[in-house]
Amino acid sequence: MLIRLLEAIGSAVLSFLEFWGRWFLFSAKALSLAFKRPLRIKRYIYYLADIGAGSTPVVGITSLFTGGVIALETYNAFHRFNAEYMIGAVVAISMARELAPVLSALLVTARSGSAMAAEIGTMKVTEQIDALEMMAVNPIKFLITPRIYTSIVSLVLLTVIADIIGYIGGYLVSVYLFGVNKVLFLRYTQNLADMNDVYHGLIKAAVFGFLLSTISCLYGYYTKGGAKGVGESTTKAVVTSSMAILIFDYLITYILRLFNL
Repeated sequence: MLIRLLEAIGSAVLSFLEFWGRWFLFSAKALSLAFKRPLRIKRYIYYLADIGAGSTPVVGITSLFTGGVIALETYNAFHRFNAEYMIGAVVAISMARELAPVLSALLVTARSGSAMAAEIGTMKVTEQIDALEMMAVNPIKFLITPRIYTSIVSLVLLTVIADIIGYIGGYLVSVYLFGVNKVLFLRYTQNLADMNDVYHGLIKAAVFGFLLSTISCLYGYYTKGGAKGVGESTTKAVVTSSMAILIFDYLITYILRLFNL
């Protein structure tokens, strides 16, 4: 019984190390290939529109109601101390540091990360990737590299949009639903929130964009087993990316706090 338990633990540890070792080599190769000709700028523009612009409505709607929910939840507590005007600072800091990058990353993972894994996985099982290699086209540079860089840029831009729209949601709920003084609402936001909060969230967004794109592409690129394999790779990509985002969210926050950011 003990031997079986140790075997199971050892197998899990080896699988874990194998995955992240493969991920590291895969990501490093994809990043380095961006600077080799041909550059194929049109593919970067295409994926920037697909990942960034395509996800904007979903992120915008989610952020609007997230900011509104923060205002709703904090009003009762602040009202007891006649500090309702501080809701704006709470909404701004919460969205900038935590909710905007995390929610944006999870939504992009669900929308675009799954699509990356499914599309690349389908190309793998139908031997389209092999065909690219036969035509002397590097499949990682052609398929993976543009997705990684545009995911990073898209997540940063989407986080900025989420910050703005989330604050608007908190403003609408606070000022027009609860009647909070809008001048004090804006003034205390300006006094208590600063650009370090925004930079904190943007650093997270860049890391999350890198994680979700590389993990999704990795699962798609190594897909096996036909249509069933594509489905399994897509599911694993979304689950692993989401878990990685939440785990690295904590790690990044802890590291930034060490440097008082």
